[in-house]
Amino acid sequence: MRQLMTFAPSQSMRAPTALAVATVMTLVMSSAAAAVSPNAPTLPGTLRSIGSTVPKNGDVNPYGMALVQQSTGRLIAGDVLISNFNNAKNLQGTGTTIVQVSPAGSKTLFATIDARSLPGTCPGGVGLTTALSVFKSGWVVVGSLPSNTGKAANAKAGCLLVLDRNGKVVETWSGRGINGPWDMTATEQGSTASLFVTNVLNGTVAGKGKVVRQGTVVRLDLSLPSGKPPLLTKSTVIGSGFPERTDPAALVVGPTGVGVGSAGQLYVADTADNKINVIPHAATRTNSAGEGTTLTSAGALNNPLGVFVAPSGAVLTVNAGDGKMVVTNPAGKQIGAAMLDASGSPKGAGALFGLVLAKSGLLFFVDDATNTFDSFTSSKLRGLTS
Repeated sequence: MRQLMTFAPSQSMRAPTALAVATVMTLVMSSAAAAVSPNAPTLPGTLRSIGSTVPKNGDVNPYGMALVQQSTGRLIAGDVLISNFNNAKNLQGTGTTIVQVSPAGSKTLFATIDARSLPGTCPGGVGLTTALSVFKSGWVVVGSLPSNTGKAANAKAGCLLVLDRNGKVVETWSGRGINGPWDMTATEQGSTASLFVTNVLNGTVAGKGKVVRQGTVVRLDLSLPSGKPPLLTKSTVIGSGFPERTDPAALVVGPTGVGVGSAGQLYVADTADNKINVIPHAATRTNSAGEGTTLTSAGALNNPLGVFVAPSGAVLTVNAGDGKMVVTNPAGKQIGAAMLDASGSPKGAGALFGLVLAKSGLLFFVDDATNTFDSFTSSKLRGLTS
């Protein structure tokens, strides 16, 4: 997000070899503590910059993250897929690449997606968003919210792109409630799966910067036939009425991160209203729950974006308004916060988006301010993985 305000493209394209040398810094607890709500104590831990997310074509602004669970094709278990939203000229909604980065910093290009050679319809072209998921069988799904000028006024509905294990686009899904897919999470049950997709272009461009309450969450039910691409069998709007608006720095502000809890509830980062909402029975419901109910709001939250649900049930979010990660327990209490990026002014604003908590308790995240793949280590996080 912040690149359009503070980064020139040349600054965002440093040589990967320079960034591959990890830099380690210990969090300074006293400086962050005063800004953290009393109900979200500061988490002690260590930050580490692992490597660059910039591919050879110069794409910047890393958004989506998906942890590879099984090695197949060009996918390597334990690596993380990362989608880029901006091109080398730093224009939003024009990024076309997905990179694969290992926890040690090894980076490969998984896919470059050419809008001119897609196998199906994708209104507006290609601009890869935070909506990124990978199935155990190796199928990868990524969202596109394109703008050929990098401006919100030219943003188009986009689509979801389905790639095989080697990074080739094999099909596209558009319409059926898909309108500006902004973020996504997936559940998988043998031969079936579901995608939960937030959409931020329902009336947003027409609003010309004014808040419209038309953001949605759509559940897409899939069939996973052996050896064949996933089939989209059903689309259901399960959440609606979320506030959304265009924004010169972020292109669009609206419902973003999503994560599924153990009871089938869906957590949604309501960025514009600064809260985390809950949609009950998300995997089975046949109608919209509206905005759902509020899990937590305000406190250490500052326009939450990315969401990750830990095995313990804790909900991890990162803020757009500052560089903090916030941990909320299933009862809605904010139990910890950590400053992941303190650069810029306000500190860390616009730097964070995607995050993944590995089974080891290591938190991986992308930093849009530096175009890097980073980690945060804390004993408190390791306790959330079981």
